[in-house]
Amino acid sequence: MPEPSVCPRRSFIFTPGLRPEMYPKALATGADIVCVELEDGIAPKDKAAARANAMKLFERPQADDGVERVVRINSLREGFGMADVQAVLATDTPPPALMLPKVRSPDEVALLDGLLTERGHDTRLHVIIETNAGLEAAWDIAQASPRIDALFFGGVDMAAELGCENAWEPLLYARSRVVHAAAGAGLDAIDVPWLDLEDPDGMERAAVQARELGFSGKGAVHPRQIAALNAVFTPSAERIARARRIIAGFEAADTGLVVIDGKLIEKPVLREMHRIVAIAERTGAG
Repeated sequence: MPEPSVCPRRSFIFTPGLRPEMYPKALATGADIVCVELEDGIAPKDKAAARANAMKLFERPQADDGVERVVRINSLREGFGMADVQAVLATDTPPPALMLPKVRSPDEVALLDGLLTERGHDTRLHVIIETNAGLEAAWDIAQASPRIDALFFGGVDMAAELGCENAWEPLLYARSRVVHAAAGAGLDAIDVPWLDLEDPDGMERAAVQARELGFSGKGAVHPRQIAALNAVFTPSAERIARARRIIAGFEAADTGLVVIDGKLIEKPVLREMHRIVAIAERTGAG
């Protein structure tokens, strides 16, 4: 199983599994991740149809356009989630990645990993931390499978569980725990979407706060939010140039320590440097 992939994950947007005609439009929005929705955005009576539609989307070869394709299934603790997994295991053309909601323990992730491995699928995993139990186990969840590429912070559900306001300060501790767990496993951390379409300035401030805390990207609820999110999470030309110097320095030195611009740099920073360069190569920045 390959290591977690390093690629831009500055923004993501959902597209409903019930409306497959919207999938190409979502892929064209500029989001780094497009997630086909089978969970909260689909009514129980429509789950089966949405599931069938989602599986059909991946029967055709996907364009090599740099957009990460994900399907958000239902919770593995629910019948709908198990039916989603059975559909993935039954197809010879599975989605490239699955997003797991409401994860409470590493056992859920390990179970799905084992099923995918037995079937021979290379499907990657994205895990949402949005429950108290999941937050408490976040470190172990992040380490539960080499298939995991990112942890997502589900702020709406988390605020509901905590009984707090869905705002930056009340959720700062929870966000920090998610970033900590993701960093410990070498994963990306992705922040919850900004829900107020009439407050773009507030969204940009929240995105900057998330970036400074250690998040790699943030969700969007509308395509018009994506350009601003991508701008916030795209590193400056100076950061890109420095990342390239650090990577080159380690390649030349073949050691765990190098001195770049007069500062001692240790090898653990390399993954972040490679992520910065990956964004630069995807966007043409720097």
